[in-house]
Amino acid sequence: MLRVLAFLTLAFFWYMMLNIVWPYTSGATDIDFLQTKQHVIHLAHYRWAFYLHIFSSLYILAAGLTQFSDFTTKKNLFLHRWIGKGYVLLVLFVSAPAGFVMAYYANGNSSTQFSFMLLSVLWFAATWKGYDAIKNQKNIKAHRRWMIRSYALTLSAITLRIMQLFIANYFETISPEEAYNLIAYPSWVLNIVVGELYIRLSVWN
Repeated sequence: MLRVLAFLTLAFFWYMMLNIVWPYTSGATDIDFLQTKQHVIHLAHYRWAFYLHIFSSLYILAAGLTQFSDFTTKKNLFLHRWIGKGYVLLVLFVSAPAGFVMAYYANGNSSTQFSFMLLSVLWFAATWKGYDAIKNQKNIKAHRRWMIRSYALTLSAITLRIMQLFIANYFETISPEEAYNLIAYPSWVLNIVVGELYIRLSVWN
């Protein structure tokens, strides 16, 4: 029951992310988040990083939803492997590198920028460790642990937006830039903590 509830909750947040990302399919560079990036949007590498990151992340978020259920891990292992390969390839070669480029130009101060650069590196590392554990070491338990960590970092995109909404609604005196600085680390460190607790409490451990 808890797994079903968790799946439905994450599915709702994926739908929320879809609504956030969808307007960017228009190609407009002066909408929503990009309104704050007018000083760098003229840079081709930033535009490429932005669009690659947000569109690939939709698949990555959705793929992670399927990878921890018995339906794929036990009953449909072929499906689990192919969805997982897509997840790994997109994180390692598209979304994490693109996120690193975006982090260099992140809103806020240098500490905020470093936070998101570090997040990109850790996301890449956790995903690679998860892939290496199953591909080269044939270690299923290590694979599961590292992929839980990877997906916990994937979900930081959702945690960040929840924290932004919370501050905007309940702390009106805090500016958006100050809020971004405040949540830069908690938005993904909290996910790591929750992921580690889940690993230690899980029957997979």
